[in-house]
Amino acid sequence: MKITRTGRISAIVATAAVAALALSSCASNEAAAPVASVSTLTGTLVGAGASSQDSAQKAWTAAFQIANPKVTINYDPTGSGAGRKTFIAGGSAFAGTDSSLSTDELAAPFAACTAGTLPFEVPAYISPIAVIFNVAGVTELNLDASTLAKIFSGAITVWNDPAIVALNPKATMPSTAITAVHRSDDSGTTKNFSDYLFQTAKADWAIDKPADPFPFATGEGAKGTSGVVDAVKNGVGTIGYADASKAGKLGVAKIKVGDKFVGYTAEAAAAVVAGSPAVAGRDATDMAIKINRTTTDPTHYPIVLVSYLIGCNSYVDATSAPLVKAYFDYILSDAGQMDAATNAGSAPLAAAVSEKALAIVNAIK
Repeated sequence: MKITRTGRISAIVATAAVAALALSSCASNEAAAPVASVSTLTGTLVGAGASSQDSAQKAWTAAFQIANPKVTINYDPTGSGAGRKTFIAGGSAFAGTDSSLSTDELAAPFAACTAGTLPFEVPAYISPIAVIFNVAGVTELNLDASTLAKIFSGAITVWNDPAIVALNPKATMPSTAITAVHRSDDSGTTKNFSDYLFQTAKADWAIDKPADPFPFATGEGAKGTSGVVDAVKNGVGTIGYADASKAGKLGVAKIKVGDKFVGYTAEAAAAVVAGSPAVAGRDATDMAIKINRTTTDPTHYPIVLVSYLIGCNSYVDATSAPLVKAYFDYILSDAGQMDAATNAGSAPLAAAVSEKALAIVNAIK
């Protein structure tokens, strides 16, 4: 994927980019010489949150720690909801989340942040959510929003249901019972998946509003992205939803957008976000986005998440500020966005989005 964004990259980011390339080279040529680091950063940085960020976080921490050998970054992929709770309580210096902070969360005191200040919230990357399935004899699957909502709410229970058959006239759908696998933990991926169904199939997705917990007592729950993927992979007649980077060799459904069935791509995910507005009424350092799921443009893929990074504009512990600033500066750089694209299948941030996020990060105190 070609990234055309240009802009200022700090010395630390530049060093990290060189180191990341060196790491890639060493993977194919063990004789490659190591890259010397000039970083003076020291300390341990703790983060927690979205399991969907796990692949990207592993790539980011590996490259950043090569460039900054006296820094240790520990990211615990506990899920978006748990990560936000940990950050609010002061148990981590930052959180990764696929669901932006709620109004109630913003009203709480943030233990790691200077009293009277709000946290910042910037996008880290854009990623499609794949609808994964494992059905014997079925290699391709088309679904529309209404049918998908009925499957996960428990209204459709077998694979040869007339609604599914009508969408897949060339396939032979078995009479196998459907096991719809959802996240058992509070999950930003769930909230985004639920928001898509809430916006596009409200009559079949009868909830008050999308939230991190799965809204129905149906199907099978599994913890974390990896838990959902494993349950779908090892089950019979299973279907689930997960960050596209974890879909692996499982079948992936195409979703009806307008009059066409669309498969996910990073570009299609980025396109729908580009046409979506910001969440109204937020602080200037809060870049939460309200995704428009109702697009009929088949170049868009509407089941998508924006994965955010949350931190303090001003830290109680002054040693956290330079570490968060440097690490996030790298993540938002061309090199960091390329690492996420390569390892998590995500779409790099648009130039204007990245520049605004970098300005917020570089003002951390």
